[in-house]
Amino acid sequence: MSPLRITIVGVGLIGGSLGLAFKQGAVEEIEITGVDSDPQSLASALECGAVDKIAADPVAGTSEADVIFICTPVLQMPRLVGEILPHLKPGAVLTDVGSTKGFLKQQFLTCFPPGVSYIGGHPMAGREKSGVSAADGKLFQNKVYILTSDENTSQMALELVARLVRMTGAQLTVMDVESHDLCAAVISHVPHVVAAGLVSMLGSYPGKEESFLQLAGGGFCDTTRIASSNADMWADICLTNGKAITEGLEELQLILNAVTRAVESGDRDKLYAFFSAAKLRRDSILASL
Repeated sequence: MSPLRITIVGVGLIGGSLGLAFKQGAVEEIEITGVDSDPQSLASALECGAVDKIAADPVAGTSEADVIFICTPVLQMPRLVGEILPHLKPGAVLTDVGSTKGFLKQQFLTCFPPGVSYIGGHPMAGREKSGVSAADGKLFQNKVYILTSDENTSQMALELVARLVRMTGAQLTVMDVESHDLCAAVISHVPHVVAAGLVSMLGSYPGKEESFLQLAGGGFCDTTRIASSNADMWADICLTNGKAITEGLEELQLILNAVTRAVESGDRDKLYAFFSAAKLRRDSILASL
């Protein structure tokens, strides 16, 4: 039998990690082609074993693929997908790793030709470093990998992508687009904005930043770690999941405003209740993991 042909478009951290994970977890013969506009990324992906073949041209790299993973920033995906769609073979399945799904569903709704299927995907895994040099075949192990589905989704295509996801060691979850975007905003997108805001806050105290950093311990570093993530990716996420992110930030502002009022009024009982409730909730979350 012919090997399952997989093409990964965008061999950065996530794309490179997918390639390595497929190679490590494969239970069938696979052949991986890497596509990227950066020749150095392609060379590095080939050298580290994340891909078997490379191509600079997206059309040439995807035309014979059985499954295509689009691993570029979200706002680049519609143009790229529009470029390769007319050249995909019948039966091909296209999926992505974008952190927002409603935007992509809207973009792709009418442009997919008969015989080519789309499955939205989002691995809930990453690192603050970017690029294929940071790729790790174990990045997805025991992490949630979401696939989206609705009444129009091809179940054969969904099962094919699910089979590949399981090769990575991830925990597969299937949900609808709207639920995904709300959940992602609350547990991922808003925290990234907050982390970036905490780091930016240091610049609001001219001449004090060095003193702050000398005193910064594990708490500050742990809380702001994700602020080192790829800026291109996070700008795209905010623009493509704006409604859910805005609602989450507004809810957070209400909570912070209540804390501010309690501090200003010296209301220790309210402050105690705030921290106590947060501790109980986080402890219960940890206990359920």
